[in-house]
Amino acid sequence: MRTFDRRTLLKTGAAGAVLSLLPRSSLAQSPEETETYGLSAFGDLKYPPDFQHFAYVNPAAPKGGTLALQIKQTSGNQNFDTFNTLNIYVLRGDGAAGMGATFDTLMAGSGDEPDALYGLVARSVRVSADKLTYRFILRPEARFHDGSRLTAKDAAFSLNILKEKGHPVYRALLTQMASAEPEADDVLRVRFTQKRSRDLHLVVAALPIFSERDWQGKDFEASTLEAPLGSGPYKVGKFEVGRFIEFERVPDYWAKDLPVNVGQNNFDRIRWEYFRDRTVAFEAFKNGTLNYHEEYTSRIWSTGYDFPAIRDGKVKKEEIENDAPSSVQGWYFNTRREAFKDPRIREAIGLVFDFEWTNANIMFGLYKRTTSYFENSDMKAAGPPPPEELALLEPFRGGLPASVFGEPPVPPVSDGSGQDRKLLRRADELLREAGCKREGGALKLPNGQPFRIEFLDFQAALQPHTQPFQTNLKRLGIDAFSRVVDAAQYQRRMEEFDFDMASRNLSGGSTPGDGLRVVYGSEAAKTPGSQNIAGISDPAVDALIETIANAKSRQDLNTACRALDRVLRSGHYWVPMWYRASDWIAYWDQFSRPEQKPRFTSGAPGTWWYDAEKAKRIGRG
Repeated sequence: MRTFDRRTLLKTGAAGAVLSLLPRSSLAQSPEETETYGLSAFGDLKYPPDFQHFAYVNPAAPKGGTLALQIKQTSGNQNFDTFNTLNIYVLRGDGAAGMGATFDTLMAGSGDEPDALYGLVARSVRVSADKLTYRFILRPEARFHDGSRLTAKDAAFSLNILKEKGHPVYRALLTQMASAEPEADDVLRVRFTQKRSRDLHLVVAALPIFSERDWQGKDFEASTLEAPLGSGPYKVGKFEVGRFIEFERVPDYWAKDLPVNVGQNNFDRIRWEYFRDRTVAFEAFKNGTLNYHEEYTSRIWSTGYDFPAIRDGKVKKEEIENDAPSSVQGWYFNTRREAFKDPRIREAIGLVFDFEWTNANIMFGLYKRTTSYFENSDMKAAGPPPPEELALLEPFRGGLPASVFGEPPVPPVSDGSGQDRKLLRRADELLREAGCKREGGALKLPNGQPFRIEFLDFQAALQPHTQPFQTNLKRLGIDAFSRVVDAAQYQRRMEEFDFDMASRNLSGGSTPGDGLRVVYGSEAAKTPGSQNIAGISDPAVDALIETIANAKSRQDLNTACRALDRVLRSGHYWVPMWYRASDWIAYWDQFSRPEQKPRFTSGAPGTWWYDAEKAKRIGRG
């Protein structure tokens, strides 16, 4: 889950020299076009056209070994607890972890830059003067796993079918793609609408490429356990539905020596294990079933890493900092529900979550409170809006809360008692102002119905944090309780927006753009399966998203994001949780890694490799 004035190759003699050595395409270049080897949001590229590999990899990394891990982030139709389909790009089914590694894309990203892409299937791109037409020049050596050639026809088929039948996230991202057509076997022409967003060509360049021939006669939207034909560095190996799926490295992978791949894809096998309980998963790591583990539970991080393999030095534990914006985690209100339509009610509920008590008593003081939708970044709003932000907000002043034009709302700091009386009184006042009434021990909504809140989840990991929150809500007369359902039911209910409140952790991005429309846009609010679970539908939000998606500089982007941050925070669409600007990882000491890590990620385990000597030393060789 993802522009610009960009620097082009032909502006430098060196770039032109490199391009002159590349195979000629069957399409002559128009004088109105410029050609580039890479794309970024605002035209800046760290790596030159003749770069051999990314700076954060070991180009001589050996191949071998198995990486065994648990799914920690999802996209498309994936969920954490199970899988029943190998097509992760549609709404139907629960998609398997790791499937993205079986498909190549037109271009590939760099971990050193917030949004740069460099050639993979496409060796270069020709851009029209109006930036509405992009011709991707494909490498003739690109191949699917069965040896058949990957052509522009396959790339066009992929973009069109994702726009027509893909998961709602992909359909929303591609609404401004007017057409995708092959002009020759090695030339894909993509046209955008006049109102195209800034980053749309980056989205297109990063989407998977399917084999049109492989999908003939098949229902793209159906669940399937037949692995779709791919062209990526891995292919599907053994699997058991809902238990594990294994991927095998393709030894003759056609793109293994391209600069974007050198020093990566180092494991012979990648095995994803599924567990419905975090405790069971951690035990699997301790006994070596998993050899790499990213930790998200502060209690386990603080107290759980005292077992024989740790004491013997066979398992390593470390915290790795990164410069990426923090993820956006919180309990989101479903504002489609009558109970949550009034922002005063939402604000009142947020007041009684005692973060200070929770952090000290449950999370060992390891977290900071999330206050912004762009936490840990320059896009976070602070202080009264300066003139450049006011210029974006003024057209909507009549429909926005007054708080948008002052200090941005921040969650309160409690007294740490777990039941701050001052905050409980203020929450009660807000509820009464919104028309709620207390009858005995129960709070009634303005329509006379009892106020009940079901917190929906698919696992119990957050219950220690949620239950004290619910206890405070009960002090206000709200019948608050948790409903923990199986993963499949949870996914269906979330896709159908059948919930009151639910927790969600959305990954932050260094260069927000089209993806914001999927998470906060009005159209997404009414699209089943979208990421706009809160149901945010606000013309000011929509307009600011478009401004962000079409920003022409990093400064303009930051300004628009801060304005959006103010509007979203003033809407009280969530009860923000917590964050940390680092990754907690643990692993069996059978890996090695480059000396340098990428700037915007930990580099783990994607740039690592299996170290046979280390494995032998700890008895796992």
